[in-house]
Amino acid sequence: MPGLTGPTGADKGTSWSGTSWSRVRRRGRKLGPTDAQVRASIAGEASADAALALHEAESARPPGDEGTDVLGVPRDLTAAAFFDVDNTMVQGASIIHFARGLAARKYISVSDMAQFGWQQLKFRVTGKENSEDVASGKEKALAFIAGRETAEFTRLGEEIYDELIADRVWQGTRALAQMHLDAGQQVWLVTATPVELAQVIAKRLGLTGALGTVVESEDGRFTGRLVGDILHGAGKAHAVRTLAIREGLNLKRCTAYSDSHNDVPMLSLVGTAVAINPDADLKEVARNRGWEIRDFRTGRKAAKIGVPTALALGAAGGAIAAVVGRRKP
Repeated sequence: MPGLTGPTGADKGTSWSGTSWSRVRRRGRKLGPTDAQVRASIAGEASADAALALHEAESARPPGDEGTDVLGVPRDLTAAAFFDVDNTMVQGASIIHFARGLAARKYISVSDMAQFGWQQLKFRVTGKENSEDVASGKEKALAFIAGRETAEFTRLGEEIYDELIADRVWQGTRALAQMHLDAGQQVWLVTATPVELAQVIAKRLGLTGALGTVVESEDGRFTGRLVGDILHGAGKAHAVRTLAIREGLNLKRCTAYSDSHNDVPMLSLVGTAVAINPDADLKEVARNRGWEIRDFRTGRKAAKIGVPTALALGAAGGAIAAVVGRRKP
């Protein structure tokens, strides 16, 4: 466009002051997505690709059996549920639990483990993520994973899940996930944890699959480079949107669950948002927007704020009635 290169061409005869032209150039620099937004978008698309590939590899369905799940429950093809992991599905940070197991196996150093733990502690106390901590943690994590076999990483993840994570699953959240499964809906985890480890959690819980951070790999080994960025904030929303498009989901019929205000982009994307064990900022957002709140940390009953509730959404799936009939009292 001639007008963006200076007062030439079609702009002849127009009076441009230095200040005016400087203002136009500043505005021009703001056009288009930022680098962070581009990385978040790439991370989201890569996460959806990886999640679907892992899911298809582990759950090949016989031809002609696409209309029901393995238990014969009619599938609700346009609705799904998306669950954050840390402090939503699992008590604490899943990556810290995995790091503890890796440190015990000399896969990472105790000092690295201590630093990861300190960063997580600061986040849980303040509710805010320090950009320097995130960058430092990312660099260290990628450094120790570079060159490692992806298959070895997954195998260790399975061992560590059984040792350290299985007993930390919030049973209330697990029951919500099962409600969606019983309604014939897909259930996906959405987390910043590497997708291979997130898939381990999803598999152990009997869920559809997991959207997680994608680390580039070549010839079965990690390169130590991320595809895009850590799956976080807007990246999670991109991942959910991308997966919904590829799976033919209607986001207005979908539900998302999280404990953190950082996941408001994902929660805002779906028809029903539920705050699970929410931090203070998310609790305020949930109250302002009429989202349902459920807190399993103290044994309190769910604070039901807003309609429809998650249970109502499950019933709307169309398959729940058949399931209720065969449940035991």
